[in-house]
Amino acid sequence: MYDLAVRDQALRLLASGLSISEASRQTGVNRSTIRVWRDGPTGSSMTGTCPRCAELPHAPDPADVYAYLLGLYLGDGCISPVGDFRKGVWSLRIMCADSWPGLIRECAAAQGAIRPTNKVRILQKQGCCEVNSYSKHWPHLFPQHGPGMKHHRAIKLADWQQEIVSAHPGRFVRGLMHSDGYRGLNRVRHDLPSGVRWYEYPRYLFKNESPDILALCGEALDLLGVSWRFNKRNELSVARREAVELLDLYVGPKY
Repeated sequence: MYDLAVRDQALRLLASGLSISEASRQTGVNRSTIRVWRDGPTGSSMTGTCPRCAELPHAPDPADVYAYLLGLYLGDGCISPVGDFRKGVWSLRIMCADSWPGLIRECAAAQGAIRPTNKVRILQKQGCCEVNSYSKHWPHLFPQHGPGMKHHRAIKLADWQQEIVSAHPGRFVRGLMHSDGYRGLNRVRHDLPSGVRWYEYPRYLFKNESPDILALCGEALDLLGVSWRFNKRNELSVARREAVELLDLYVGPKY
């Protein structure tokens, strides 16, 4: 028998991309045991325990990681069937720009933490990476999944998702900003009698075509006490100095 912490360590190593053999060397657990931990006793890596399918459904754990992954999904994520849709296997796919390798690693770690029995893949695309993981349970964990683009359908959080976001609004906003957000310098030109003067200040922008997702971002910022306003129809801005400094505690520049 192994301690639960050892099992969790082994599954985290697998989620980070290590092989079963390497995870075995680092933990001292034999490979067959790690394989059972990963695949389950039936040998199917698609059938690991799902908190939403349990006899008593409960929230995913860790909740703060789920809040972050939810933000990523609502921004640049999608759920699509794998192979024959009748088998019920789904891929959670989140696109991350090559410019932010730290974000790619954080996204992969979040997927692995929420579905520790499923492998996380990082696939190189043109100018970006696709971080994906296969599971039968992604639609249960992200009930916003549906046909068509997100901005063409209503996006509303389930009660259990709202509880998570209310408890971890900073992590949720971090996920949104890491997907469809931006932190940078805004330059303003002032024409003065003495000549042209430029003024720079940092600000956050979050752009999304879904009014529902924009509203969710605004509600989470309100919970954090971060002042914001609509900059455009499809874009909200955090620009006041104290608001940017507060949001920096939860998000900061992409990396």
